[in-house]
Amino acid sequence: MRKWTVSQLDKAQALSISESMGIPMLLSVLLCIRGYTNEEDIRKFLNDEPKFSDPFVIKDMDKAAQRIRFAIEESEKICVYGDYDADGVTATSLLYSYLQSVGADVVYYIPSRADEGYGMNLEAINGFSDQGIKLIVTVDNGISALEEIAYANSLGIDTVITDHHTVPEEIPDAVAVVDPHQEDCPSLFKEFSGVGVALKLVMAIEGEYGDTRQILDNFADLAALGTIGDVVSLVDENRTIVKEGVKLIANSDRPGIRALLRIAGYEDKPVTASTLAYTVVPRINAVGRLGLSTKSVELLLTEDESEANALAQELSEDNATRQQIERDILSQIEEMIINDPALTMQSIIIIDGENWHQGVIGIVAARVKSAFGKPCIIISREGDKARGSGRSVAGFSLSDAIYYCSDLLTHFGGHPMAVGFSLDSIDIDVFKEAMYDYADSFEDMPLPELNLDCKLNPSLLDISLLESLSALEPFGAGNPSPLFGLYNMHIDDVKELSGGKHRKLTLSRDKSIVTAMCFNTDISGFPYKAGDTVDLAIALDKNFYAGNTYLSVIVRDIKLSKVDNEAELISERIFERFSTGRSIRTEDALKILPDRNDFSRVYRYLRDEGGYSGAVDMLAVKLSLPLGKLRVVLVAMCELGLLEIREGMTKAEISLCQVSGKVDLDTAPIIMELKEVYI
Repeated sequence: MRKWTVSQLDKAQALSISESMGIPMLLSVLLCIRGYTNEEDIRKFLNDEPKFSDPFVIKDMDKAAQRIRFAIEESEKICVYGDYDADGVTATSLLYSYLQSVGADVVYYIPSRADEGYGMNLEAINGFSDQGIKLIVTVDNGISALEEIAYANSLGIDTVITDHHTVPEEIPDAVAVVDPHQEDCPSLFKEFSGVGVALKLVMAIEGEYGDTRQILDNFADLAALGTIGDVVSLVDENRTIVKEGVKLIANSDRPGIRALLRIAGYEDKPVTASTLAYTVVPRINAVGRLGLSTKSVELLLTEDESEANALAQELSEDNATRQQIERDILSQIEEMIINDPALTMQSIIIIDGENWHQGVIGIVAARVKSAFGKPCIIISREGDKARGSGRSVAGFSLSDAIYYCSDLLTHFGGHPMAVGFSLDSIDIDVFKEAMYDYADSFEDMPLPELNLDCKLNPSLLDISLLESLSALEPFGAGNPSPLFGLYNMHIDDVKELSGGKHRKLTLSRDKSIVTAMCFNTDISGFPYKAGDTVDLAIALDKNFYAGNTYLSVIVRDIKLSKVDNEAELISERIFERFSTGRSIRTEDALKILPDRNDFSRVYRYLRDEGGYSGAVDMLAVKLSLPLGKLRVVLVAMCELGLLEIREGMTKAEISLCQVSGKVDLDTAPIIMELKEVYI
């Protein structure tokens, strides 16, 4: 369950832009919502002609280009030092490929995530010295490598840093430090990924007479994959990079990319930034999470079809292995939550386990965060040492939170939405308590939100709307795929498809009839029926059938029109605060204190239905009970031996117990404790 919000819109402004620029009203609305209200900015946003700022505007770019040109001319051996994720892999492939094409003596190096960790390390630098390398060029890392670059200097190895991460107080003593986030960097656009900075470096090396079109034709595909993979905002130059790259990938002459698309089942399908984000990018990332990313670089660089197919198969197998490891960890977490429901009742969810794979715990944290709508940290204990990874929700800075506990950490870093850190295993419990205290210092933790671009009148749904949406592509961070609201829709019919896996809804309002699809929704997660009046969050897509193109309406979320999700979530948060021993106000206690009718309603439903299997918030919808109050009823009935409940991440199994004689509901400990709050 999420709080639904609709973006603020000045309709008069949107109408004025639509009329003055001759663009569809819906496109004008979406542009205004995304902050494009100036005609010049809108033309720039919609323009398909690639435009890039002068690369030399970025601080130290001139020094970087000059030093690399010198190395090429003097046949010095160069090492491109990358990173193991999709951004680092594509940046490495791009710069290595370019330098090789201009005759440089160049090698590349990507550290092992498991054995070496992120960034430069001294052992690797020793190896470079033995190989006679005279210049290291970092991509997607290096800005924090003070000790490592100083050591390289002592060995007579120069370093050029190209990075896009947050700049520390002290900058390494490199020949050039190219990072747009430096305070005195005059570059107007700062949000490049690592591969975006590498692309700008290539433009700089080519110089003022370089052919930007040719550079894009050669490297935009790699730059697009890394930009999508790093989830940077797809605006300004990033938008141009991805637009150009997606077009190139759709007709790619790179065997490795073709092989990845083929093995993902997208060889003959339309390619978008979104499809690349969940087909190609995860396969590139999987190798870095499990082993050495050199396989990904080899795949992107190979010109041999057989080698490309073999490597693509390996990457897909690695991705399948990563998914299985993820499922195994989530299965363990599921059991931990079932056995200890309090794990998910704190404002921040923190779960630790033994020897969980470091390359996967960040993804697991994201899954748990999505399931509960709260910041989540997953910690893996490895003997007396432990490492953690966290993901947050909008409105709560996880990096600020771990900085608050930094005295307990041996290493930490990240940004508001994602963090990584290390600590001694003995300090995990103290760390948890410190994090809980920090979160509790906020009067109101943010609720999980679903943001709608705008409400739509169902009478406007037509295939022509998709033409308006296509002008906004590519979609991604900073420019999300549009999500619309259909409100007060009457459900006329619900049909099960694929053995109950999907549902096809027929809905109406006034004289408009809409057919919509709910995918991957079993009966326990769909309590709605014909006759209900609902609100729907929908996405629009194309459906091709028998040579024709149809509008496809896809349901992303649904709720009863009369239900206030925000009030329901607040009700549940009150229950959670109370259940974990935190104070609540008298008026809040009264909001979740059930009466005998509430108990009777729950009991009768469970008796008549033979129990319940599904999400508790969906049961609250079925029973028309506030979620927090239903939670209290379930706990009280458990305490009195009236029912048993096993609740994991996505669903609960509830069954009634056989009880002889009458039970005094007021004797349930949770009821007595709640009454003490206001008596």
